[in-house]
Amino acid sequence: MTAAQLVSYAVQISMALGVFCVALEATPPVVRRIIRQPGLVARTLLSMFVVMPLFVLVLVAALDLRRDLEIDLVCLALSPVPPILPKKQIKAGGDPGEVVGLLGLSALGSIVFMPLALRLLGSALGRTLEVPQGPLLWIVVTSLLLPLVAGQLVRRWAPDFAHRIADKLGRAASVLLLVAILPVLIASWRVILAELGSFTLGAIATFVVVGLLIGHLLGGPDEGDRTVLALSTATRHPGVAIAIAHATAADQKTVPAAVILYLVAAAIVSVPYVKWRTGRAALVLP
Repeated sequence: MTAAQLVSYAVQISMALGVFCVALEATPPVVRRIIRQPGLVARTLLSMFVVMPLFVLVLVAALDLRRDLEIDLVCLALSPVPPILPKKQIKAGGDPGEVVGLLGLSALGSIVFMPLALRLLGSALGRTLEVPQGPLLWIVVTSLLLPLVAGQLVRRWAPDFAHRIADKLGRAASVLLLVAILPVLIASWRVILAELGSFTLGAIATFVVVGLLIGHLLGGPDEGDRTVLALSTATRHPGVAIAIAHATAADQKTVPAAVILYLVAAAIVSVPYVKWRTGRAALVLP
């Protein structure tokens, strides 16, 4: 096993643990409630897999971006919610059950919409975007769907045990993710710095800001739904994005660098929104 493979496995395990921990704290009745809200489901799919990909096409047409960066933005716009996001959504006022429900919905949505959307967006960009479905399906299932179901089963059968281990496993997942990403940051820092030019950082920041705005506007009247959908639309799964980009990009070295830069930019740019929504959620609490 190579060092790169070891890092990849560590990232996937940490993400799966993150989803498992959030699912441990979500009450099943609330998870089912999101399925009973067809309007919210429709707005979620529209925001994440229709409006954002279309916005990326507009962004690409308006800016003189490198071809690899264009592909990276398309990949991000089609990726599901990352497992590291739910804790931020809950902190900002989202209900744990609805966060988990949207996590599963985005995973299923990416499986259904991604193949067709890749072809359509690739045609619009004048480039063939064809990727093997097996590796993408494996990432979505193992890092999102399976730990989501497992966490809910443990919550249902052993709620006290689930409550005791959730925080400990959550901290372990965060430490593992940091340990896995640090070598990539150290090895790729020159490429990451080079990515700061040619509108790269501006395009990525615009992607995040517009994603927050679109999700917030389409979230509906419920404040928690707005917060959850805004953060979900702006923040996407890095593993899925890298897998797609690796299969289509000409310069393989820039793929992880651009996605890591996106993760850092998304974390920083979303801070004001998270603080605003956290304060608003505190005001509406009894």
